[in-house]
Amino acid sequence: MRALVLDDDRILPTEPATRSLARELYAAVRDLPVISMHGHVDAALLARDEPFSDPAQLLVVPDHYVTRMLVSQGVRLEDLGVPRLDGGPVERDPRAIWRRFCAGWHLFRGTPSRLWLEQELHDVFGVRVQPSAETADELYDQIAGCIARPEFRPRALFDRFGIEVLATTDSPLSELADHAAIRASGWGGTVVPTFRPDALVHVDRPQWKSDVEQLAEVSGVPTATYAGFLDALRQRREHFARAGAMATDHGHVSADSTPLERADAERVYRDALNGTADPAAARAFAAHMLFEMARMSSEDGLVMQIHPGVVRDHDPAVHEQFGPDRGFDIPAAVDFVRGLHPLLAAFGRHPRFRCVLFTIDETTYSRELAPLAGVYPGVRLGVPWWFLDSPMAMRRFREATTETAGFYNGAGFVDDTRAFASIPARHDVSRRVDAGFLAELVARGQLGLDEALETVVDLTVTLPRAAYAPVGA
Repeated sequence: MRALVLDDDRILPTEPATRSLARELYAAVRDLPVISMHGHVDAALLARDEPFSDPAQLLVVPDHYVTRMLVSQGVRLEDLGVPRLDGGPVERDPRAIWRRFCAGWHLFRGTPSRLWLEQELHDVFGVRVQPSAETADELYDQIAGCIARPEFRPRALFDRFGIEVLATTDSPLSELADHAAIRASGWGGTVVPTFRPDALVHVDRPQWKSDVEQLAEVSGVPTATYAGFLDALRQRREHFARAGAMATDHGHVSADSTPLERADAERVYRDALNGTADPAAARAFAAHMLFEMARMSSEDGLVMQIHPGVVRDHDPAVHEQFGPDRGFDIPAAVDFVRGLHPLLAAFGRHPRFRCVLFTIDETTYSRELAPLAGVYPGVRLGVPWWFLDSPMAMRRFREATTETAGFYNGAGFVDDTRAFASIPARHDVSRRVDAGFLAELVARGQLGLDEALETVVDLTVTLPRAAYAPVGA
């Protein structure tokens, strides 16, 4: 049995003088509010505010970082309780799921998941021994005892975590009933939706036509024509903005934003409704719609978040059995410079346009993203996420981008998580990395300590607040 002990200096530089500086910088931001502007927590969790059902559903089943690692070692998703689309048999015993997770604890050594999980277990649930096959039942009972108490319900944890705002990611077809319920409840937490139209702009999706028909129903705008389709999307954006949305979210494989001539867009849309659009036309239409979404952002002020370069559902068998976002995302190379050129040439200097660029291809940081953010007023850098939200990758991000784009062309940290209890741990890792990076600048005489203190606070709260604030606020 190994003890679970958190080193208070974890991730900070090891050289004594620099570590001392980093401690001072980290102390300035350690307890600042959490601004979570990009994530996948279900709003229903906070609308209902019901107790978490069990440790497995809280810490294992919804966290694709956790399940992915276990699957890579031969554990089946069914054995981790992930539901199948066909309703087929999966593990229903949460204790059995938890035991599998604990038996695989050693697999997470050196990963950011290990950092997050350790901090969750230690700080939130008071765990003092490491997960293992030997300790699994003891830890299960301890965590189950915690989540049965009122102070561990979702809203109580939201307040305990110091979350200032939590943005969810939502279907453009959603009526946002859970967000409305949160606002009507009288609870003071701020939870806002994010408009993600991916399902409607990729016309080669099997469900695309039925989704477009549903778009007409929820918007009240006929979608039999391309013009109606655009109007329906505008109505949905307005609906989201009224519900508090600050941003949109776009997960295209490519960064291509080449617009089509109006007649060509109308033709592809018509062909898609008839089921005759070919793959090349579908790709061209998706690029065109990225351009159109930028146009709409320049009109309504919603911040446009773009994170291309992810091949979704790489494992077709898993995708078929478990549905979207379960078949494993794999990074792919992206050409931001040429792909986004039409979009930025048209809107990059528009006074109402703001765009946050994310990548999981580190080679683009210094070559493409930092120079783009260092030129276009409408562009901000998104910090490392999915595959790169780890201490060493975050450090490499700062090294690759700061000399070109500085600190102030960034948009703050995003946790991109479905695992609610991991939010404060993820933000804490980012704060430690930034404190260490700034401490080294101070130690090398490149920055005064007073400036570094100001900067670390700005990176933590000032920049994300500014990046997502309503235009003109």
